[in-house]
Amino acid sequence: MTLPTIVTIGKATQDVFLKSTDAFTELVHKGVKYEQLPVGQKLDLDEVIFATGGNVTNAAVTFARQGIHSKYAWCLGNDVASEGILASLDKEGVDTSHVFQSNAFRASYSTVIMLSGGERTILNYKGSMPTAADHELNLSVIEEGDWIYISSLGDMELLERIISRAAEHGVKVMLNPAGVELKNPDKLRALLEDVEVLTVNKEEAQMIVEGQTIEELARHGHSYCPVVIVSDGPNGAVATDGKTIIAAGMYEDVPVVDRTGGGDAFGSGFLAYYAQGHSLKDSIIFASANSTSVVQKIGAKDGILHKGTVLHDMPLTEKEF
Repeated sequence: MTLPTIVTIGKATQDVFLKSTDAFTELVHKGVKYEQLPVGQKLDLDEVIFATGGNVTNAAVTFARQGIHSKYAWCLGNDVASEGILASLDKEGVDTSHVFQSNAFRASYSTVIMLSGGERTILNYKGSMPTAADHELNLSVIEEGDWIYISSLGDMELLERIISRAAEHGVKVMLNPAGVELKNPDKLRALLEDVEVLTVNKEEAQMIVEGQTIEELARHGHSYCPVVIVSDGPNGAVATDGKTIIAAGMYEDVPVVDRTGGGDAFGSGFLAYYAQGHSLKDSIIFASANSTSVVQKIGAKDGILHKGTVLHDMPLTEKEF
């Protein structure tokens, strides 16, 4: 079997995780959880961990670790964060030859205050990212792929250009929309006719279609694109291809160390299997296993599964659409 080529386009982030059992405490006021830090004091940390993130770079590593041809395209700078991100992707075997570097761009940067149980507060600098008006981002890389995986581009016009170009060249698209994309549901729905796989969580799905349960949302989403996955955290996920409906629970009940990248691991895990011709069911099992592994580690990439990992059965039902 010829392995597919999957292209990822989108932001990249340098993440710094801060751990302190004494300084960081989750507080609750009127049902709202928050973190409180005193002004003018020096707080001791137990550990500082550097990692890289960014929705699609996390996905790119999943594809590479599964032996798939993984290509990443974006505009980054010559700053320390950008160089660190590229070095980490190169080490994983991701093709970064389509990344444009100049002083005009800077990578995103996040400081993550970690709390017990996997919750976190994120201080995010989004960097300087390309838009549809920036010619430095060469979209010809799309034509080199069998699939393209997109998430959280932050520019609706750029998203439209990428999906349109993919459609023109017969490249299949998996989309995990967020932020700006979800704030424009009418435009987003119009783009879904050229999307093969849509993956969203329950709240995101409700911004696109009507429905109360994740099964209702998946069914309604199928009227826009062939394969729809709707997740609901520890409550599992529902996926449909219009022929069957898969309802999956938790792969394993594990202690959550850090939720960062769990959703990316699920979406990319699905495509890593699905793009190779595996069934909807088997693809969901690997997606769940990949996500479960990631949330047991600090950072979005450390727990991503490698090719050959032995999977086990999980709570799952399959029925006709």
